[in-house]
Amino acid sequence: MSSARFSTFLTQLAEALREEKGPELAYLLKPTSEHGKILVKEFRNPTRQSLSYYEGSLENPWDEIAIQYVLVVNHCARKRAIEAFKEECTLVSLFLRFFGSNSGWTLPALFSILRDLRDLASDVHSTANMEEAARIISKAFSSCVTDRQSPIAESRKWGVYYVVGLILKCYFRVRRISLAKNILRAIDANPDIPPLSAYPRSHQVTYRYYIGMLGFLNEDFAKVRWAADVRYQAEQELTLAFYNCHTGAHSNQERVLTYLIPLRMFRGHLPSRELLERFPVLDDLYTPFITALRKGDIRSYDASLDRFERRLVDLNLYLTLEKARELCIRGLFRRVWIAADKSTRIPVSMFHAALQLADEETTSEEAECLVANMIFKGFIRGYISHEKQTVVLANTNAFPRLVDRPSPYALLQ
Repeated sequence: MSSARFSTFLTQLAEALREEKGPELAYLLKPTSEHGKILVKEFRNPTRQSLSYYEGSLENPWDEIAIQYVLVVNHCARKRAIEAFKEECTLVSLFLRFFGSNSGWTLPALFSILRDLRDLASDVHSTANMEEAARIISKAFSSCVTDRQSPIAESRKWGVYYVVGLILKCYFRVRRISLAKNILRAIDANPDIPPLSAYPRSHQVTYRYYIGMLGFLNEDFAKVRWAADVRYQAEQELTLAFYNCHTGAHSNQERVLTYLIPLRMFRGHLPSRELLERFPVLDDLYTPFITALRKGDIRSYDASLDRFERRLVDLNLYLTLEKARELCIRGLFRRVWIAADKSTRIPVSMFHAALQLADEETTSEEAECLVANMIFKGFIRGYISHEKQTVVLANTNAFPRLVDRPSPYALLQ
């Protein structure tokens, strides 16, 4: 039986296609839109068979897409997440048949349905479904990157970085970030993609955030040789992501800063009170560590590691901040140097005593080893006279600024 409301929906689809109205097409395919709720009331328990009456009402594949849309909105309305996700997968696959032979005017609709696909996969709470969503979205990436016919202003290539952002979100959600290297290689293999700076700022921020995160987690996807260089690239990408992030996107800025702050700590750049006060969650997390670093207070630093252990592990930050403990030891040793009137010759016993006061149960030999390690890593300029049990420091710049160290991120290796 014919439905007047569905016929109206078909007419609206036909008009959006005829006039190439991408944003309107995106709205028409959104499961949460008002017309979707109307169609739920119109079709109580629709099936593909019961909707076959409408096949041929639009040019293929749009007749099938319209039918799929009715199935999706009905499953969504009845909280059937698995069924809604499966039907949305079919809808996206049908849309990609149309998308591959059209220009960039279809990108708003593509972005919308891919975002809906990812959200529905998230609702299912299944790793397999999220991976399936990433696989389908990867097909959209291929359709975008292989557009060789459209004029550059109308090219599907302008969807590349938005789609890549969605794929990376899927991989991170299911902790399969090693799969990201295939997408990044595909971008490198297509030099005719416009430069990242030419894309909308929101696309740039998302892409830079995930590239920065890959570097932070030390996944060697960048074309660099050393892990220290990967970390440096991570800081650069996250910095650009933060400064280009919309000022109203507070949660996104907080997400970027969560990983940018510890990276900048290794270069000696500690966040200001003004910055932390804007982000109370980060203020609560990082202020105890920053205070301990400024004072060289190993005891407080260790107490903060214990206090926030579960939270840091969940954020993949524990190992990074555990390694940053050496910055605290550097701060303590620098205080010893200042207490000794910045002498160029300081007994190892003074460093040992400072460690004991900081509740570090170390022997004299272990204290000497810690000083040697500081020298080796560039935190201190000098050498140890083992025979005289004395640390001989450089006349100038005995404790170089962290940013001036030859490889400030080497500590993370």
